[in-house]
Amino acid sequence: MNTDDELILDHRSKSYPLGAAPVRASDIGSRGWNVLADDLPYPLAAIRRSALAHNIAWMQDFAQRKGVALAPHGKTTMSPELFKAQLAGGAWGLTFATIFQLAVGVQAGARRVIIANQVLGDADLDGLAALLAAHADLRVWFLVDSLAQLGMIEQWAKRRGYAGKFDTLVEIGVPGQRTGVRTLEEAVTLARAIAKSAAAQLGGIECYEGGVAKCESEHDAKEVSALVHRVTEAVRACDAQNLFADDTILLTAGGSAVFDLVVPLLRTQGLSRPVQGVLRSGCYVTHDHGNYKRFLQLVEKREGLDESLRPALEVWSMVQSVPEPGLALLTCGRRDISYDIELPMPVKHSVRGTREVCDVPVDWKISALNDQHAYLRFDPAGRVPQVGDRVVLGISHPCTTFDKWRWIPVIEDDGAVSGAISTRF
Repeated sequence: MNTDDELILDHRSKSYPLGAAPVRASDIGSRGWNVLADDLPYPLAAIRRSALAHNIAWMQDFAQRKGVALAPHGKTTMSPELFKAQLAGGAWGLTFATIFQLAVGVQAGARRVIIANQVLGDADLDGLAALLAAHADLRVWFLVDSLAQLGMIEQWAKRRGYAGKFDTLVEIGVPGQRTGVRTLEEAVTLARAIAKSAAAQLGGIECYEGGVAKCESEHDAKEVSALVHRVTEAVRACDAQNLFADDTILLTAGGSAVFDLVVPLLRTQGLSRPVQGVLRSGCYVTHDHGNYKRFLQLVEKREGLDESLRPALEVWSMVQSVPEPGLALLTCGRRDISYDIELPMPVKHSVRGTREVCDVPVDWKISALNDQHAYLRFDPAGRVPQVGDRVVLGISHPCTTFDKWRWIPVIEDDGAVSGAISTRF
């Protein structure tokens, strides 16, 4: 990437060397920096290039083997560089949650987009209409789950004199959880109204299965299968009444935890027209060391795989103090790393003044975070971290690490900084 809007890294960028000259993100590799030489200040989020490339290729291959398309959820990274890499890797399109996010994706080159969320406010509908008018090759589908929402869209179109029709998907929800119609009757009633609307047309059906998953394979398979059955019923009922507007029915699902279990829905057969199944997983691109790692271990068992995704995103920190036996304070806190699902976990240790990296002892744990500090607990009778040592932290839920950084260096397995990505949160 080398465009006028490319991020320029300089002293205003967190964890960029204060005395270094500014550099385009795409040119950072020319500096010869290495995280194992302490060339960049801590804390420092970093992405391993080898794991990133593996994950993009692995998920694309998974989708192709299953006969479905992939539209990665962009909210995970909000990184134009990663969007481009996913699209170049074969992604059918991208997924977003807001019109702002959509605009970032369109600028990065996305031309097929699913907004896996409701769109209903005037400003958002104005923005979507403007993007569609500016890009004749752009196709965007968004979710509808109520007659009230549809009414707001139609009222907006009447006030604005909008002559087009927005592409929509009826969302099937889960009782007690997030958005989406709760019953088959509601789904069909809404689909009929969309089919008759002057402001919208029905492209297909959507669901999100991640909310029912508990990382227990038997439970997850049962609950996701029940949701798949409900969505399939809605698809068949809408198809029987000829409510879909396109020659192909769009069926889409898929978070990042149990995406394998919704594949049967995305390959529904026996309808009056072909189905385009689209998987929307997002966190796969960097994976993690905790929550999604545990879920993917179950996917591997269900699919008979030796391995799948690899953790690519990590946060490097330095031991700044060892004030008492069994406690070290690291230069990383809530402003730098995910903690919404679970606390970060130490994964690698590098002794000060060396370029050697080893696994941490099993007794090393992060017990708490402050805004700028992590509390590393360890057995004082075992390996003891020293002031100036580096500790690499793994994460759960990459979304809430990405949004803490305007830029993240891409590193090689030897620690060399070879590139960088920017984020647009």
